Amino acid sequence: MKMKKYNATSIAEAMKQIRADLGEDAIILNSKVVITKKFFGFVKNKSYEVVAGYDRIEKKPTISSLPDIPAYTSLNNEQQHIPSQPMKQSVEPAFAQAPQADSSLPSNLVKEIADLKSIMQSMQRMSTQSQYPDELLPFVDFLKQQELGEELITAISDELFMHYHKNHEISWENMQNIAKDFLRKELYALPISGLSYEKKYINVLGPTGVGKTTTIAKMAARSVLEKKKKVGFITTDTYRIAAIEQLKTYAALLQAPVEVVYNAEDYATAINKLAHLDLIFIDTAGRNYREAKYVNDLKTLINFSEQAESYLVLALTAKQKDLESIIEQFKDLTIEKFIFTKLDETNSIGTMFNLMIKYNKGLAYYTDGQEVPEDIEQPNSDSLLELFFKENLDERSS
Repeated sequence: MKMKKYNATSIAEAMKQIRADLGEDAIILNSKVVITKKFFGFVKNKSYEVVAGYDRIEKKPTISSLPDIPAYTSLNNEQQHIPSQPMKQSVEPAFAQAPQADSSLPSNLVKEIADLKSIMQSMQRMSTQSQYPDELLPFVDFLKQQELGEELITAISDELFMHYHKNHEISWENMQNIAKDFLRKELYALPISGLSYEKKYINVLGPTGVGKTTTIAKMAARSVLEKKKKVGFITTDTYRIAAIEQLKTYAALLQAPVEVVYNAEDYATAINKLAHLDLIFIDTAGRNYREAKYVNDLKTLINFSEQAESYLVLALTAKQKDLESIIEQFKDLTIEKFIFTKLDETNSIGTMFNLMIKYNKGLAYYTDGQEVPEDIEQPNSDSLLELFFKENLDERSS
């Protein structure tokens, strides 16, 4: 048996190299994680060392044994003929040169070659999943359905493969536990809890339509009922009359004062009026915060001081790229934690994990309905992980 050692950044990448080099008959003999340290040990790089082998006699094809490559004839009205050439390179390198195609080629041929290259690259990305044993694929597919980020899925899949290779079997429960342990480590340093009750002013930020006003009412109600706090409200959302009336309705139920402000002077006056209260919840205007102008307007109106903590409210029904655009606009403000809404309106919550890990932000609450104050949850890392796998657990136990 011939053996060869491979080093790669992931198991999937190693499997890809092995299949390309040794073929489908290759078998994995050993694998291990290799940690290398740089910069006096402060930076650690993780890679995978895989030993593979095969026990077969290679028969190299001769030029004469290659299949005939038919000449390509353009489909234009002009009957142009491109003579065929012997194929001396693999398909992928040949198409990789498509952007630099000879200008003498017909334009439709250049376009078709470029389209084919794009399709092949797409298929290559999709083939990553097929590098893992069949026993792992349903779980990998579940992670994709939950819209967990591709890098996280690859890292978890590598951990699953290591376990599978070592034990030659793996149950669904094992895969869940491995995935939970991995995500728990990723979330370990992030603050996952509700209001700290250490700051007087609670700024609630976010785009239009995410449910900021209802979320504020839920937080305020919990503060009154559970913590016995005296609360008040300031709203800067003067663009929507309905939002002001909605907040006043909630405030009346809690017997809490409300101040409506239109400019920085009104804001300062409202702060003085409500100074005797324990907590002041500030409902900001819902705008298209993908535009920097509206964030700058907030900065001139609201005092983001040391006595305030700010929460960014995001809807889980939105596209992750759109949410990332909004988060980037708020990067100059100190955002303590995220609040995710509309969990009851989506079937996947991977976006929640992706954004928390990518932006190193914790989570204060998530909401799953319109009832005040019932439909709001203050999670911890364990309850978040149970929520991530809840749908699948229900299916497996039924």
